[in-house]
Amino acid sequence: MSFKFKQLAAGALCALVAVATCGAAPATASAPRQTERSKQKALAEKTRAGIQQKLAELKREVSKTESEREDAADTLAESEEAISDANRVLRELADEQSDTNASVAALAASQEQLGATIVSQKQQLARLLREQYVAGNEDRIKLLLSGDNPNRINRDLQLMAYVSKAQARLLGSLHGNLAAVASNRDKAENAREELDEIAREEREQKAVLVKEKARRAALLGSLSERLSEQRKEIGGLERDEQRMAGLVDKLSKLIKEQAEAAAAEQRRQEALAAARAKAAEEARLLAAAKKAERMAARKAERERAIERERERLAREAAKKPPKIDPRTGAKTPPAPVPVPVPMDPIDDDEAPVVARVPEKPEPAPPRKPDIALAPAMLDGAFASLRGKLRAPVSGKLAARFGAKRGSGPSWKGMFIKAAEGSEVRAVAGGRVVFARWMRGFGNLILVDHGSEYLSIYGNNQALLKREGDAVKGGDPIASAGNTGGNEESGLYFEIRHKGAAVDPAGWVNF
Repeated sequence: MSFKFKQLAAGALCALVAVATCGAAPATASAPRQTERSKQKALAEKTRAGIQQKLAELKREVSKTESEREDAADTLAESEEAISDANRVLRELADEQSDTNASVAALAASQEQLGATIVSQKQQLARLLREQYVAGNEDRIKLLLSGDNPNRINRDLQLMAYVSKAQARLLGSLHGNLAAVASNRDKAENAREELDEIAREEREQKAVLVKEKARRAALLGSLSERLSEQRKEIGGLERDEQRMAGLVDKLSKLIKEQAEAAAAEQRRQEALAAARAKAAEEARLLAAAKKAERMAARKAERERAIERERERLAREAAKKPPKIDPRTGAKTPPAPVPVPVPMDPIDDDEAPVVARVPEKPEPAPPRKPDIALAPAMLDGAFASLRGKLRAPVSGKLAARFGAKRGSGPSWKGMFIKAAEGSEVRAVAGGRVVFARWMRGFGNLILVDHGSEYLSIYGNNQALLKREGDAVKGGDPIASAGNTGGNEESGLYFEIRHKGAAVDPAGWVNF
C-alpha cells in the first residue's frame, strides 16, 4: 500500500472519527420547523375537504324537505358537535402519542446498535492501517520492478488488491453508518417535536372539552321542559324517520356513484398498465429484431471477408514456384496458409436485451376525494355474517325493532341503554360514510358494509371516526351518550338494506 494512500485513508478515518465523536455541527437558531406530522395532517385535511363539502350539502338537502320550525335539540347541536370533535381528537392524539413513543424507543435502540458497530469498525480500520504501516511502503510499482518471481509478484498484487477492497468496503460501511446516525438523530428530534405538538394540542382540546361540557349542561337545564314536550310529539318522531330515510336514500345514491367511479378508475389504471406492458413488450421485440438483423449482417460480412482473404491467398500461392525435392526431383506445391477468422469486437448488443420503458411514465390524474366513500367490503361479505355479529355496545335493550313508540310510529331499530362514554364498536368491517350531528339522532355515524347494507349508530356522545375511514368489525367508532335531545344515555342502532330498515335481532347476538 502506497504512503500516499495511507495518508488519505488516515485522513478519512480521522474525519469520520471526528464526525462520530463530535456529532454534527450545532444548528443555528431558527424558527421552529414544520414536523412531518403537521405536513401529513395538512394533507389529510385537504384530501377530506371534498367529501366533507359533499356530505354537508347532502345534509342540507335532507333538511330542506322538512319544516323549518325551531327544534329545542338544535340549540345543543353546536355544543354536542364540539364535544364530539374534542373527544375524537383526544383519542387520535393518544394513539399518535403511543406510536411516536414507540418510534422514539426504536430509534434509541437503533442508535445504540449503530454506535457499537461504528466503534468496532473504527478499531478494525485502525488495526488495518497499523499493519500496513508495519509492513512497509511496498507498492505495486516497486513489486513489478523488483525482478522477483512473477508468481510471487502476482500473488502479492492480488493480496494487496484484496486488502485495498476490504479497506474501501470498511470505509464505505463506516461512512454509511455515520450517515445513519445523523439520520436517526434528525428523526429523533422530529419525533420529540411531534410529542411536544401532541402535548400542546391535548391541553387545548381538554380545555375545549371542559368548556363545551359546561355549556351543554347549562343549555340542558334551560331546555329540559321543551325537550320533554318535543319527545312526546308524534309528528316529531315521524319527521325523524323521514329524515333518516331521506339521508339513507341520498347516501346510497352517492355511495353507488363513488363505487362506479372507483371501478372506472381501477379499469383505467389497469388499461394504462396493460398499455405500458404492451409498449414495453413491443420495444423488447423490436430491440431483439434489430439485434438479430445486426448479427446477421455481421455474420454475412465476416463470411465475405473470409472468402476475400481465401481468394487473395490462393492468388499469392499461384504466383509462387513449387518447391523441388532435391532427392526425388518431385515438385511440392506450397503449403496452404490458414485463413485468419476475424473475431467480432465486444459489442453492447451482445448483452441481454432490456426493454426501454420511459423513465417518467405519464402520471395518472389524482383520484377525486369523494371516491373515499367507495365500499370497503366485497359484495356478499356482510350477508354471510347474518346471525354472527356482536352487539355494538354493552348494555340493556330498552326498545326493540317494530315496537310502538307510545302512540307514535314503531321503532325502526333498537335502543340499548349504556353508560355515557361506553365504547360503541362497528358490528362488521366497512367504511364510514356519514359522521356528524343530525336532528333527532344527535351525533350520528353510518357505516357502509357493501351490497347496499348500512349500520347506523345514533345519540353518541362522541364520534371517533371520520367520513371516509375504513373500519374493521369490533373497531371503536363512537362513545355512547344522549345527544340530539335524547332522555337516556345509550345507543340507537339500525341496520338497513337497500334503504329499508331490517330487524337487527336477526343479525346481531345481543
